[in-house]
Amino acid sequence: MISQSFVSLTVLLLGLVNLSPAFAFPQYGSLAGLSARDLNELIPRLNEVDPPNPPGPLAYNGTKLVHDDAHPFKAPEEGDIRGPCPGLNTLANHGYLPHNGVATPSQIIEAVQEGFNMEHGTALFVTYAAHLVDGNLVTDLLSIGEKTKLTGPDPPAPAIVGGLNTHAVFEGDASMTRADFFFGDNHSFNQTLFDQFVDFSNRFGGGFYNYTVAAELRFQRIQESIATNPQFSFISPRFFTAYAESTFPVNFFVDGRSTEKKLDMEAATSFIRDGKYPQDFHRAAQPSSTEGIDIVASAHPVAPGENRDGKINNYVPDPTSADFSTFCLLYTNFVNQTIGGLYPNPTGVLRRNLIKNLRFFYSGIADAGCEELFPYGQL
Repeated sequence: MISQSFVSLTVLLLGLVNLSPAFAFPQYGSLAGLSARDLNELIPRLNEVDPPNPPGPLAYNGTKLVHDDAHPFKAPEEGDIRGPCPGLNTLANHGYLPHNGVATPSQIIEAVQEGFNMEHGTALFVTYAAHLVDGNLVTDLLSIGEKTKLTGPDPPAPAIVGGLNTHAVFEGDASMTRADFFFGDNHSFNQTLFDQFVDFSNRFGGGFYNYTVAAELRFQRIQESIATNPQFSFISPRFFTAYAESTFPVNFFVDGRSTEKKLDMEAATSFIRDGKYPQDFHRAAQPSSTEGIDIVASAHPVAPGENRDGKINNYVPDPTSADFSTFCLLYTNFVNQTIGGLYPNPTGVLRRNLIKNLRFFYSGIADAGCEELFPYGQL
């Protein structure tokens, strides 16, 4: 069985400047095409931001109606950003996140807790992991999809600030409802893959998606990527997040009033295809994370690895990747290699914000037994 501390850790990435005040309003390019709503959201955040402490746990963490009168569905408008995560898309479409799809880490943490009852430590860890690699650490803004100027001017390369669509960071291969990056679109809803999601739910879950279905579908998607994607990569952190995301539809998309951990296909379609809460939807009955990941991961064990030499069906295990027995290596490699590679020599406000965001990131797994790292020192 996989430990609870590991369970909290594995949600990383569900599953990767020094700028001065001289970067003022004109540096952001034309804002003439933005709506008044977008301008109101953007203008106060054009300058450098000192990241605030993240929100705490919910005051009330039981189930409640979340598709309420204050949060009606509103489809994305031209210019609004959506990405590979159906949960974040739903939160933006219902106003728990800014409708334009650009948010602060604090807004995301509040939204995933309020809208889905995500466990607080999980919300901290996954949000700051995504922000550290895909967000703008100077303006404290993150796109839930594509790269956008709405997050502000980019820090110097090799930082990417690419949003959650960026391949092999937050997003990865073998998704259940999104195609691999190699095939051209790694973030849009894929009807063929969703048809397979429904088929497996019918075959292994009696018409419902549950942990048993998740285990079979996860293994199937890995085997399909091995057989079709010559660039398939299934190493840490994607190795962990692929299994974690397989549990999310059961843990977050099932109405909190239900006593059964199974998702019907009408609700699955609403969330995964449409980014929309089902009518009268209530969030999970208690704070939730990656419950069921042990069932999914142990049903068909696969070692982390990748297709080598640009060839399909050439999957080779990678002994340097973190796996289920070395989960603190996931944290260590993320901090030292991923973040260190993006920000090799930060100074000034960028260094300060990296230190603070890494502290917030670690706080999500402070009880997991991993030694905290300080690659840029401490404040």
